[in-house]
This record gives sequence, structure tokens and C-alpha cells, in this order.
Amino acid sequence: MNQLGLTLTQVTEAAALAAYQWLGRGCKNAADQAAVSAMRKQLNASEIEARIAIGEGEIDDAPMLYIGEELGRGGAKIDIAVDPIEGTRMTAMGQANALAVLAATERGALLQAPDMYMEKLVTRPQASSATINLSQPLEENLINIARALNKPLSQLAVATLAKPRHEKLIAQLHSLGVKVYAFPDGDVAASLLVCLPDNDIDVMVCTGGAPEGVISAAVVKALGGVMQARLLTRDHVKGATPENIRLANKEHQRCLQMGTTPNRILTLDDMVKTDNIIFCATGITKGDVVNGVQKYAQHLTTETLLVQGETKTIRMISSTHQADTANELITLKV
Repeated sequence: MNQLGLTLTQVTEAAALAAYQWLGRGCKNAADQAAVSAMRKQLNASEIEARIAIGEGEIDDAPMLYIGEELGRGGAKIDIAVDPIEGTRMTAMGQANALAVLAATERGALLQAPDMYMEKLVTRPQASSATINLSQPLEENLINIARALNKPLSQLAVATLAKPRHEKLIAQLHSLGVKVYAFPDGDVAASLLVCLPDNDIDVMVCTGGAPEGVISAAVVKALGGVMQARLLTRDHVKGATPENIRLANKEHQRCLQMGTTPNRILTLDDMVKTDNIIFCATGITKGDVVNGVQKYAQHLTTETLLVQGETKTIRMISSTHQADTANELITLKV
């Protein structure tokens, strides 16, 4: 797996360069489609046999790489969890922290699940897996995390997503006296910040997409962090309307077909069954983890975080791309 790192960074680079063409143009689906197409093209040009274990797009009818889709010219057999743009709205609005991300393992090591909602709780490597338990109240988890990190609860910093569904959660966090960082989108980036050294964030808690959850689980495990999660049906998250109940029943059925169950607590080992992990994140816009695409007169530059779990290696890769090559990824129409 380790020799595949550079191959897979080229995949997220291609997606980031394609998405960049739509930066700040207010067309998030067009940006997503461009990134999906570029990622698919690059995967198909690579000497791998890649299968999409879980991908982003179904839950909001966005462009996507399909679960079970096979890509590549032949070679090492891998499963990938993928999000061509984590932060389509941020890309469309020119906001920070938009990424192209994927995680890869050998076949059969990643959780297979529909693109549905997932509750996630992540904390630092200094804690142990016994520190957190999603069956317990959030306050109890935070107290245990603060104790494990040897700091008072008032000094704990928690990241979440600034979504209407999290308004009560954010109010609860403030009432407990912890510091709250509410990101517009991007729980993969937030999970990364929890596990990377020299960052202020101690905890990430949110309900977001399952693909992002599996990608996060891969990099959290590679970096030695702690995480639990559980799949949630749409009616649980969005309310028990007739339409949401219909979609929830469909999600239940698809989960059973894929060998998993909603509402069951998932450990890191449930979501990623190996330490042989490759994680790539290329910046589309400037962010807390990596720089975004930069344009110069004759070329573009990208910055990619590459994490390899087996060797515990973290690399930051800066690449230069000729402008003509980058522009081949998409014909811009506005």
C-alpha cells in the first residue's frame, strides 16, 4: 500500500484542480461534477484496481462516484472512501477549508454503508478508546476526555458543524463552558485537526455524512486518535415526516444488504479493519490543514497532506501543474 501514496495524491490533486475552476462562482453542483469527473478520470488512468466502498453524493442527489464502482487500469486491489469535494458550498462561495479527500485500504477493510447520516465523536491520541462511549451523555464523554487530557473542562476545545441540526448541541456545549469552533462544513478537516499535533481542538462531535465519517475514521486510526460513530437514518436526523420515514426505510434495507445496522455504535476497528491506510487531502481553498490551489501566470500549485498508517508517516506534498494541463480537466461554462 505504501507505494500507492503518490498515485493517490494525484487523484485528489486532479479533483482539487478541477474544483478550483469553479471557485467562488456560486455553482456547487457544477464544482462537484467537475471534481467527480476529474477524480474518476485520474483513477481510471492509474495502475490500480480501485473499488468505491463508500462515496458522497447520494444523500443530497449530488454528482458522485458510485458505491461499488470499479476503477483503474489494473494493479493493486484497493477499496476507497471518497469525497471529491468536502465543502462544496465553501468552494462555491470561495470560503476556507474546502478539500478533495480520499482514504484507501486493501479490499474489504472499509465499512460499506449507504451515503446517509452518521453521528461522530473524535478525540486526541492521548486519550484511550475507553475514554468515549456514544451510549453515554455527551457531558459525561467530555468530562472523561478532559480528565484523560489532564485539563479542566473549561479549557476543552470542541469542533462541530454550524448546521441548524446542531443548534441545541452548540448551546449545550456553551452551557458546559467549553470552547466551541463551529465550521460551516468539513468534519474530515475538523477530525484531522483533533489528531494532528500543535492544534487547539481536542474534540470533534457532529452529525454529518457517513462517507466523511469513514474517511475520518481512516485518518484518525492512521494518526492514533480515538473515535466512535453510528449510522443514523434520515427520520432520526431530519424529523419523522412521511417522506423521511420512506427514505429511512430504504436506508435500513440498504444497510442490511451491506451488512451493517443503523444506530449501532461503531468503533474504529468496525469502520477500518486495518492499519494499512493511505489518506490524501488536497486543498481547494486555503484552510487550517493545507493551502488551497494557487494560480500563477503559467502554472498552478497544490498542497496535499499524505498520511500512511502502516509507517505512521505524515507528508506535505507541494506540486506544480502546468496551466494547460490543469485546464484540460474541465471546460468552464458560466
